[in-house]
Amino acid sequence: MADEKFYLPPEWAPHEATWLAWPHQRADWPGKFAAIAWVFAEMVRRLIPGEIVRLIVLDAKHEASARRVLEYVLGPARRWEARVQFFRIPTDRGWTRDMGPIFLRRGGPHGPRVVADFRFNGWAKYDNHRLDDRVARTAARKLGFEAIRPMAAGRPVVLEGGAIDVNGAGTLMTTRQCMLDHSQQPRNPQLSRRQLEEAFATYLGASHVFYFDEGIAGDDTGGHIDDLCRFVAPNTIALATCNDPNDENYRPLQRCREQAADFRLADGSRPEVIHLPSPEPLYFRGQRLPASYANFYIGNQVVLVPTFNDPADRAALGLLAEAFADRQVVGIHAVDLVWGLGTIHCLTQQQPAE
Repeated sequence: MADEKFYLPPEWAPHEATWLAWPHQRADWPGKFAAIAWVFAEMVRRLIPGEIVRLIVLDAKHEASARRVLEYVLGPARRWEARVQFFRIPTDRGWTRDMGPIFLRRGGPHGPRVVADFRFNGWAKYDNHRLDDRVARTAARKLGFEAIRPMAAGRPVVLEGGAIDVNGAGTLMTTRQCMLDHSQQPRNPQLSRRQLEEAFATYLGASHVFYFDEGIAGDDTGGHIDDLCRFVAPNTIALATCNDPNDENYRPLQRCREQAADFRLADGSRPEVIHLPSPEPLYFRGQRLPASYANFYIGNQVVLVPTFNDPADRAALGLLAEAFADRQVVGIHAVDLVWGLGTIHCLTQQQPAE
């Protein structure tokens, strides 16, 4: 295993399926839980014309509940059951991007698929993560895939899918706050930066790592990149920006804008930068919510973008429509969803095509 190399395909590479975990943790959406299943159903509706959707459910009762909502939105099951598959896997919370299977290819872009069973420690913040930490290897077993445990310096690597983004050409983006600052929410405090980057090169095919300083306000993961900056093509990034000096995101996002000017890809070239607007701040019980258009998900035929009943929605959708001319860009109402401190990308995980 030490001499093997693996490759994480970029999100826009062809999918066999998208994974979602049907919601069940009411505490994640206080006062809003009843609305969340309908948002999931809309995501499923938009995705299934282009790919299979694989839904993680707790048990038969939970599956039956999901089916009722899907039948209301999609019609009789005979119309969609070939495109939606249920996997009964116990979960604590269900943020699939971070705790679910991360699909790699052994040896390079055209190699066989395996599941990376990175450790998940509840973002070094929440105690209810032990079931979630088992999801990747359970999903691998149910699919008949090999599960590998990424290691560095003899230790299992802790990594959430939302903490990284890759362009499929050797470059990975993340934040210092999430990956290197061990004072608040430590993932791998025993690993040096060099050891961590060696793991990225070995398991993700990313020989070059670019660090932004920090994530956006309200992000309780401690600086995930998928609320801040995303690859939309091998040489193009979409960066969240803020033009309101009174917004707490203004200074950190201005700093990220400055850093983006120094961004170099693995081949030494400078990426094109798309500047996404930010919606007006949203709060719940005085807590800032991580509302960001950067938390979009790239499907085979669609790009699902969170929207917030905000004047900036239209501008964000327009910019992303220009970036993804080969896909339909669709807004998904996320005002309720973001009460869970995450939106569309946080909930989804792609499975590459065979």
